[in-house]
Amino acid sequence: MDTLTTPWSGHDAVKDRLRAMVWSRLKSHGAALGEPVGHIPRFVGHERAAAQLAALAIWQQAQVVKCNPDHVQAPVRLRALQDGKMLYMAVPRLTDERCFVALSASALQQRGVALESASTSRGAMQHGTLVALRDMAPIDLVVVGCVAVARHGGRTGKGAGFADLELGLLRQHGLIQAHTPIVTTVHALQIVPETELPMRAHDWWLTWIVTPDEASAVPTAQTQPTGLLWEQVRPEQLATIPVLRALRGTATRND
Repeated sequence: MDTLTTPWSGHDAVKDRLRAMVWSRLKSHGAALGEPVGHIPRFVGHERAAAQLAALAIWQQAQVVKCNPDHVQAPVRLRALQDGKMLYMAVPRLTDERCFVALSASALQQRGVALESASTSRGAMQHGTLVALRDMAPIDLVVVGCVAVARHGGRTGKGAGFADLELGLLRQHGLIQAHTPIVTTVHALQIVPETELPMRAHDWWLTWIVTPDEASAVPTAQTQPTGLLWEQVRPEQLATIPVLRALRGTATRND
């Protein structure tokens, strides 16, 4: 199969080919809603997957949830607000030094904002509050978007590296811990053999994989990164992500 080219191609040839395979598989089976290539794919049954996630004890016990901004996880964000959880969504592409947006149902409803509107990426940016890492509460559960996952907890997104950067930032600031559950909602066609999904030093592992039909705990806990790995930060990431430049400047001044 020819490797599809996206804006984030070229950093890992193995993962590029894997993403291309998964995107093509979703399209050929009619399981993608909209064009999946270059995106965290929105899949048939994504709302049922959100319901599966909401039935888990780790969800019900969580008071603070961090979620990615991709379209496919909008039902997850909506459910978090409906369940009265504090919701943090990453600012798309981390384009602000205040790289997360905070949303709570009570604050939104007091202002007459519909939760359905606030759960979209655009609505969250419009109606939520931008917050810096120092102003955030500890997070009980993390939801990430994935293109491909494996049963051992391996994952890959669309290749831009935002999820791993977000998690590294959160861990470095003590907002998540090694044991914090990290989950995703995906279509069963996005699950690939472990041997096809290599994990790198900066990659974060899943602890749960949720599809429209089942929720599966990863059988063995994997060692997570302890924070940002500066040697793995790409030059274009440092150039375009303000919070990274600010942290790098602080680290340099403290050396």
